[in-house]
Amino acid sequence: MCGRRSFPGIFTLMSEPSSDSSAHISPILLVACLCARWCRTCDTYRATLNAVRAELRRTRPHAHLRFLWIDIEDEAALIGDLDIENFPTILLASDEQGLFLGPVMPHAAALDRLILAALDGDLPPVTLPEGDAATLPARLAEHTDL
Repeated sequence: MCGRRSFPGIFTLMSEPSSDSSAHISPILLVACLCARWCRTCDTYRATLNAVRAELRRTRPHAHLRFLWIDIEDEAALIGDLDIENFPTILLASDEQGLFLGPVMPHAAALDRLILAALDGDLPPVTLPEGDAATLPARLAEHTDL
């Protein structure tokens, strides 16, 4: 049975459940926030992202997390043909494998739950849409951390 999550204006993610979900999480979890400078929600969400990062570093000191802030207009070449229509949009990836890509509610608890699920192996890999979205985790490998 496949899990299906739809994000209006972005794409539909398909995932296959696995009996061994721990195999899906590599030592480094990439948490990339895709936002825009002109977005007022993004202005306040940056502080939320920083607060979640600080709390996770305190409560999960051994978790290997990379947090990135990507302005989709300043980094248009990096984003490529990925069409982000809703903010904030979060990309979670481990070992260049997408775990989540879509908009989230701009609340710390929503982001925290999503990241904890990934750290605990409860987010199976997803097939990212073809094109630049599929290779975005690999392209972000060299991007400067938040």
